[in-house]
Amino acid sequence: MMPGIIMEKTIIRDHHGPRVPDTPDGPVSLDPLARAETKHGIKYKEFACGWGAAVINIGITFPLNKAMFRQQLHGFPLKDAVRQLRKEGMRNLYRGILPPLLQKTTCLSIMFGMYEQYRQILQSNAPNLPVMMNQIISANLAGCTEALLTPFERVQTLLQDRKHQKRFKNTAHAFRDLSDFGFREYYRGVIPILLRNGPSNALFFTLRGPMKEMLPTVTTTGGHLLSDFIGGAILGAVISTIFFPVNVIKTRMQSQVGAEGMTTKQTFKLIWRERGKNWTKMFYGVHINYSRSLISWGVINASYELLKRLLDW
Repeated sequence: MMPGIIMEKTIIRDHHGPRVPDTPDGPVSLDPLARAETKHGIKYKEFACGWGAAVINIGITFPLNKAMFRQQLHGFPLKDAVRQLRKEGMRNLYRGILPPLLQKTTCLSIMFGMYEQYRQILQSNAPNLPVMMNQIISANLAGCTEALLTPFERVQTLLQDRKHQKRFKNTAHAFRDLSDFGFREYYRGVIPILLRNGPSNALFFTLRGPMKEMLPTVTTTGGHLLSDFIGGAILGAVISTIFFPVNVIKTRMQSQVGAEGMTTKQTFKLIWRERGKNWTKMFYGVHINYSRSLISWGVINASYELLKRLLDW
């Protein structure tokens, strides 16, 4: 992401919000609009935009995500996963949507919002820190903050797993039932989530700006939407593919209830043996994951940038 251009006593907005030019007498005072934005908390618009982008995305991609989940958990080919969902009917197709709706909206709000907060804190307290290092540290910190929402992923996994359909009636019931096994049960699978969140965020935020710069220059709203969609789609698909085996491990860990949990390493070894020590089988579901991520992160990135522009008007 390129820094804004600063003219004399003029505030130029870029993706990172208002910038205040320094003078020998100290920073120039913000103009009235910028002062009003800071006073009324508009600097937190990244949280709102991330939340809105997630709502749009979840409604579109949930069925694809559910089919991919079945492939991850059972090692099914795509046609078998789709056949299983068809047998269960439309009534169960959106079963389990509430946890990801709650989790993803909050997660993306935290991802974009806390990344910006951490970035600004580092920029203020370590002004000599290279821009890319600032982005990497901020993205990893935002990813760790997102991991606080692990219980939502935990419950989503249980509700999507066929073997738990009779045990858990809905989201509230699953949360209540897990309480019988202690607080740690809500955070089963948190280690692979941390291994996924930080590095994937770092790749996304450091490459998002350069990716858009590689695309043709656009000036219209529609052009920006298309450019943001393409950039987000490519990044999302590539990053999610890289970390796909980590999600396979996380899914297996979170599909268990009550029994003594295995470590991330133990779970990987178990899956590795079950799938014949074949890396291809570790990527069962990756094709639908890739397709879903193309749509999902394209929608997220385009929606996020559009909402930011709307709030700037």
